[in-house]
Amino acid sequence: MKKIVYFLLVLFVVGAFVACDDDMSYADQVEAEQKAINKYLADSAVKVISEDQFAAQNYMTDTAKNEWVLFSSNGVYMQIVRKGTGQPLKDKETATVLCRYIERNLQTGTFTGIFVSGQSSLMDIYSSSSTAVPKGWLLPLTYINLGRQSTADGEIAKVRLIVPHDMGHSSATYNVTPMLYDITYERGR
Repeated sequence: MKKIVYFLLVLFVVGAFVACDDDMSYADQVEAEQKAINKYLADSAVKVISEDQFAAQNYMTDTAKNEWVLFSSNGVYMQIVRKGTGQPLKDKETATVLCRYIERNLQTGTFTGIFVSGQSSLMDIYSSSSTAVPKGWLLPLTYINLGRQSTADGEIAKVRLIVPHDMGHSSATYNVTPMLYDITYERGR
């Protein structure tokens, strides 16, 4: 009888350890997220510049050198592809902003996109009750011009962002998923 009890006890302990290997801790998920971001940066030959260098370059990144600025306080990387027409948003100004984006999961390489009509939104895609715009999406508004294309050669603002989970939408936050975005910003009517 003792042999059966010991055998069951050993089997239970081994089963518990095997089960634990399948679950990643939050720290492990954050480490995997950072590895995915670093892999993208290396594979894409990104030249990371500091916020000081970004300021010295009049808040622009050099796309010919594949420069991206790292915002050290939140881990967001940004490349300004086009500064855009119009003017920057003023402090405390409220505006309707039209965004078109491509989203790519940096851990799996999969991407999503959406055709928008009416009130469809990022919120609808992820079946979220949150109406909050991802914090990472708001960061560029300080550095781009928000206008509408009014001439043939005028272009709306376009940025590329690497958004870590805690600056992303609720699904990215919950699943600890870093996202890569191509986003255009245009002032609404």
